[in-house]
Amino acid sequence: MSKGSFELNGLPTAIGSMPQVDPQEACSVVFASLPEIPVWPQLPKRSFAENMYALFRPSFLRRFLKEANGSLHVDLDLSQDVTRELSEDLEGLYRDDLDCRLEAYGLERDRGSGFDAFVARLRKGADRPLAVKGKVTGPISWGLQVTDRNRRPVLYNDVVADALARHLKLAAAWQEEVLRAFAPNTIMSVDEPYLSSLGSAFVSFPREQVVTLVGQVLTGIKGLKAVHCCGNTDWSVLLSTPLDILSFDAYNHGETLSLYPAEVTRFLDRGGAIAWGIVPNDEQILAGETEASLVDRLDGTMRMLARKGIPYDALRSRCLITPSCGLGRMSVEGAARALAMTAAVSARFRKTD
Repeated sequence: MSKGSFELNGLPTAIGSMPQVDPQEACSVVFASLPEIPVWPQLPKRSFAENMYALFRPSFLRRFLKEANGSLHVDLDLSQDVTRELSEDLEGLYRDDLDCRLEAYGLERDRGSGFDAFVARLRKGADRPLAVKGKVTGPISWGLQVTDRNRRPVLYNDVVADALARHLKLAAAWQEEVLRAFAPNTIMSVDEPYLSSLGSAFVSFPREQVVTLVGQVLTGIKGLKAVHCCGNTDWSVLLSTPLDILSFDAYNHGETLSLYPAEVTRFLDRGGAIAWGIVPNDEQILAGETEASLVDRLDGTMRMLARKGIPYDALRSRCLITPSCGLGRMSVEGAARALAMTAAVSARFRKTD
């Protein structure tokens, strides 16, 4: 990798969400299976405030945000010019972005209990990870999930979209600054599940703006920059951003990278890495797999990509092993099994040629 002092070489980590409601319990499960690269556990079942969208609600919209019926909406008509209503908050955001002021962009009080427990555990000093992993919700997914009073996604307002990316950039930078105190390396992931909807009949959004907005968030990250998408998408779009790690659901969509051999090869040539989500987060499917079957599946996918001209040795050495996506919807027992399987698959993968 171009940053950091360690080689990835198939080490295990995770996406982040967990099903526990007790943050200490969730941290214990994470560190038990992922001691080299633990990730702080996001706990959506604990409360709506820890949902990936509520957790990263932007400060410049906070006065207008309403949480109801398991969703967020902005009490504004964003088809109109709302610069006047938001002017004071936007000015503060732009000033903080220009001056790199991060203190106002941490996780809010009574939100992010998994992050607090994670940091408290690291502060005790018993754990010695090679890297620690954090995450923020990406601007495309946040902007498409959250709507205005007319149920129009906020992403379609250019002023709000730009400000959202700036806010998430500062939120990622604040989080990374905290985590850097506990390990020599950091990985910050921008989680973008809604990228799988781009180009569909329901979502029309220019490719160039996706690159600009996601890229804006990534510029705030000093360590390794990851983007995670758990569905199929146009991978050439993400590979056009300044990311270091492409994280995706390789169990269900591994073959889709073969459609972009030139882009993937260029990405690897510049030192990029791939986080292979090869461990399924569906409990029934997971029950039918073994570490051997998943390593075989992963190697088969890598060899298929190699037949398209993507260098096999680079695929093997510049990679992480993860679950296919977050584990927040699994049972507590299922999530623990998924993380244990991730560690076992990683160990077996690293022993094979």
